[in-house]
Amino acid sequence: MLTQIALGVIRKLALVMSILLVLSTFLFILLCHEYGVPVSGTGTIRYLSFEGGFYGIYSDDGKRYDPAGGLPEEFQVDGTRVEFTVLRLEYMMSSHMWGEIVRILDIRKLY
Repeated sequence: MLTQIALGVIRKLALVMSILLVLSTFLFILLCHEYGVPVSGTGTIRYLSFEGGFYGIYSDDGKRYDPAGGLPEEFQVDGTRVEFTVLRLEYMMSSHMWGEIVRILDIRKLY
């Protein structure tokens, strides 16, 4: 009787440990990926009127970046030329379905 109870407890503990291992591995992958190599470049701020309207960055090398959380207010001017450093957030989704979702690390106006 005691052996069966002990086996039941061990099985439940093994299941919990397996679930925790899977969840911690998933979290580790997400966090490591988010803090990958930054991407730098120059580009132009554009206002896009679909999906409620938002500002994105067209880089000079042809890539499109959708800043998570939007751009700082002083950069919300269509046609503004900028120099930027961003982190790609490949596991994030956006209703915009436009460009790569990024976190802005640094952004400066070019004059």
